[in-house]
Amino acid sequence: MIRRLSFLLALALLAPAAFAQQKPATQTAAPPAWEQLGTADREALIAPLRDRWNNASPEKRQRMLDHAREWRTMTPEQRKAAREGMRHWSHMDDRKRDEVRALYERTRGMDPEQRKALRKQWPTMTPEQRKAWIDAHPPTPAPASAKPE
Repeated sequence: MIRRLSFLLALALLAPAAFAQQKPATQTAAPPAWEQLGTADREALIAPLRDRWNNASPEKRQRMLDHAREWRTMTPEQRKAAREGMRHWSHMDDRKRDEVRALYERTRGMDPEQRKALRKQWPTMTPEQRKAWIDAHPPTPAPASAKPE
């Protein structure tokens, strides 16, 4: 009886250490390539995109398709920069987005020298000067489909 109790006590003390050293299976192996995924896994990954597509207006669908086609032509560095830009945009407040829209629209029509001068001047401007510039060059209101969901 004492031997059995000692064995169970030793097992109880050693078991947590043994389990702590094991890594979960999901961390030891890299996720499979797309071709190796089963039908159910592929479906689970595609379903949210299918729902967005089906719920989108024709204009929004065309925009999604254009973005997908453009994405395929981008280099890995361009894709990384695009992801960073999207992340940055999604964390901006509305005032900052309006500021960026105005800058984009205004600089898009400038020649390279004017654009370079504004880029150089912008960081040195005070918030009041920037606001005055934005007020003088208001952005076109964002389409409803461009607003964050």
